[in-house]
Amino acid sequence: MTKNIAVLVSGRGSNLQSIINSIESGYIKSSKISVVISDVEDAYALQRARDHGILDIFIDPLSYTTKQEYERDILTVLKDNSVDLVLLAGYMRLIGKELIAAYSNRIINIHPALLPSFKGLGAQQQAFEYGVKVSGCTVHFVDEGIDTGPIILQRCVPVLDTDTARDLAARILEEEHKIFPEAVKLFVEGKLKVEGRIVVHTLH
Repeated sequence: MTKNIAVLVSGRGSNLQSIINSIESGYIKSSKISVVISDVEDAYALQRARDHGILDIFIDPLSYTTKQEYERDILTVLKDNSVDLVLLAGYMRLIGKELIAAYSNRIINIHPALLPSFKGLGAQQQAFEYGVKVSGCTVHFVDEGIDTGPIILQRCVPVLDTDTARDLAARILEEEHKIFPEAVKLFVEGKLKVEGRIVVHTLH
């Protein structure tokens, strides 16, 4: 059975593109992106969706009185499109309780640092300024905390003496484009099992 995927975005959508490419190439099988939802009207990610014939929707959070009302409309879109899995690809808002409850262990985020270090915004800059010798990226399930959900995959990226923060961010992004599709593939194939804080990779 085909898994319907929704991708929430706020920006340029390079991680969205990596998922699109992985589905179109057949690396991720039995899946389709049913809808891309942005909280930013001119996000380039929406154009990427249109270029591939994917439904794109802008939902303006500023037109709602509360976050709950905003996310209820997102939930309506997800349900209308029979979404099985929600991906956060550069989505710059915290997910609320109602949305998390509706998609428990079915919302996956990509974060440009080795969690639990350097949570939140500007993680690459945080890591660079701290002087770490190794950074990287993390794919994790989303819970109610800030980048605190169970970890699915991580990839290390060495910090070179010649690096600027931008250099480091660019190399981390290259790895994001590899492990995000890998995590989605594992989920779609039913090979991820959450046991408390631990995500077990099963063989079937």
